[in-house]
Amino acid sequence: MTATTSPGTSLTRRQLLKGASALGVGSLALGLGNAPAWASPWGQTAAYPQGIERGPEISLAVRRESGAVAGRDARPITINGTSPGPLLRLREGDDAVLRVTNLMDEPTSIHWHGLILPPEMDGVPGVSFAGIAPGETFSYRFPVRQNGTYWYHSHSGLQEQLGHAGPLIIDAAEPEPFHYDREHVLLLTDWSFEEPSTIFRHLKTAEGYYNYQQRTVADLIADVRRQGLGDTAAERAMWARMRMSSRDIADVTGSTYTYLMNGQSPEQNWTALFKPGETQRLRVINGSAMTYFDVRIPGLTMTVVAADGQPVQPVPVEEFRIGIAETYDVLVTPETNTAYTLFAESMDRSGYACATLAPRLGMTAPLPERRRIVDRGMEAMGGHGGMDMSQSEMPGMEHSGMAGAGAATDHAGMGHANDAAMAEPAAATSGMTAASMSGMNHGGMAQHGMAHEAGAGARMAAQVHDDASHGAMAAGTMASSAGHQPPGTAVAGSRLDHPGIGLDPETRRVLVYRDLKARHPWPDRRPPGRELELHLTGNMERYMWSFDGKKFSEVDGPIHFEKDERLRLILVNDTMMEHPIHLHGMWMELENGAGELIPRKHTLNVKPGERVSALITADAEGSWAFHCHLLYHMDAGMFRVVNVA
Repeated sequence: MTATTSPGTSLTRRQLLKGASALGVGSLALGLGNAPAWASPWGQTAAYPQGIERGPEISLAVRRESGAVAGRDARPITINGTSPGPLLRLREGDDAVLRVTNLMDEPTSIHWHGLILPPEMDGVPGVSFAGIAPGETFSYRFPVRQNGTYWYHSHSGLQEQLGHAGPLIIDAAEPEPFHYDREHVLLLTDWSFEEPSTIFRHLKTAEGYYNYQQRTVADLIADVRRQGLGDTAAERAMWARMRMSSRDIADVTGSTYTYLMNGQSPEQNWTALFKPGETQRLRVINGSAMTYFDVRIPGLTMTVVAADGQPVQPVPVEEFRIGIAETYDVLVTPETNTAYTLFAESMDRSGYACATLAPRLGMTAPLPERRRIVDRGMEAMGGHGGMDMSQSEMPGMEHSGMAGAGAATDHAGMGHANDAAMAEPAAATSGMTAASMSGMNHGGMAQHGMAHEAGAGARMAAQVHDDASHGAMAAGTMASSAGHQPPGTAVAGSRLDHPGIGLDPETRRVLVYRDLKARHPWPDRRPPGRELELHLTGNMERYMWSFDGKKFSEVDGPIHFEKDERLRLILVNDTMMEHPIHLHGMWMELENGAGELIPRKHTLNVKPGERVSALITADAEGSWAFHCHLLYHMDAGMFRVVNVA
């Protein structure tokens, strides 16, 4: 594989970094962490084995080529010769120019996740950008108006699953409110040797295709001993009526995934070096397609100092769950001359990524004891947990049947009698034609297996969907309001103090959303003028995902924000799965009870049955993507466009 260099980057340094990658260590392992003048003009060098490209002008070449992943032959998408791509380093206050050349035989794109920039530079084909055709070069130009830990990835089809992603660090123009001696970037990804289209086809044709951790007779006996025969029988009958398993924790699991840290498997033992007594900044990025990770370093306390690139008041924890597309910055200070395991276990416990934090190369530390998968319980139904299951057989509920008033409603199945329509997406913004959307592939496009919905539709009875079933807020409509709750308070139905399924706060200190407090109040302190309520809906058995029961291909147009308005977004998860919801172009200020210090985030994890809210200042004119960041959920239809005008 060949690699290009950015202006001002010496070839010798590139060769050194490539050598570090081959050894499975970061740049600090070669002594580059002392930050000589050529290594880091703006601050401490990050250890990252794929190499570093520094701005403000960077050239990137995207290819699909043969290479090794986890020691096996593969065909990843590479960026400047590596997969994942190189670490991009920009500086707050600069004008960035990122030239991306597409050397593949299909269109591609790069979305700069979490960056505030002009809509035409956001990199989502079919929204405000045409995509990058084969053989073409597109120059992304935008002012860098923030700092922190972010990442970049393709927004074309399922390319992200093929390694088309990388970390993006923006150095602060002013001193940050915490001290550290070195830093390391930890990019978590999930890799499969199956083609992404094959994975998607399997999900469409067989619910639980990748779930090898089903319940056993021994589990049933244990449940009877714990809660009695009657309650156990009622609980099992409930799951049977919903035609799903209480162990449907993740759609895609370690049965096909190899979990990677900085592109390397646990056996390759990527190593980040430290000196005892030094404070290390770990920039943790979940760049996976479908995997939630639980991150810990046995023997060390981590202090969370930033979430989604934004500084927060320090929170000491022993473990944190990181949703797809989220980032967390933590500080650790190892005092002893010993190795520590950087351990990231998948939420469904089917596998893990790991690396080593050590004072010298060749050291390892024991892996922590693996935890068993746990069952989803009634808490996954949120406010619907009290519904009388005996009133209905709920044949259509699957993963979504917790409708607003507890009705037995199949949100994803509604109006889908002719799912062949998925092959031709609807225009999402004013003046947008179907042809202009052809490069998008993220709203239910036929190119990546969406035509399989035609077969699913033929198996379903036609159902009529009344958009009013979600109340006045259905289908992305607004309700005039001065705010049903004071700004900054947590909405009723949220479980922001719960770490999530499989995490026990009695065992170790686990980060929860309620812990997050901004360093300072955000500039816009206005109360919201109105509210928008959206329901996250889906059907696991038929693998359909949507907002308010409508896939992207079925919506009439965009969600409208008024320029500079202050609004409250309420997300209600009517499904039995977690969803990381990402809004492009604007911040979401999570209402977690922190009052004026509510944290800014670009991605919000919404737990099953949960209701969360965020304040938004619609200060970014243009059209923006809004979607679930589970890649196959997005491609199956959980995608909308927000228009700010």
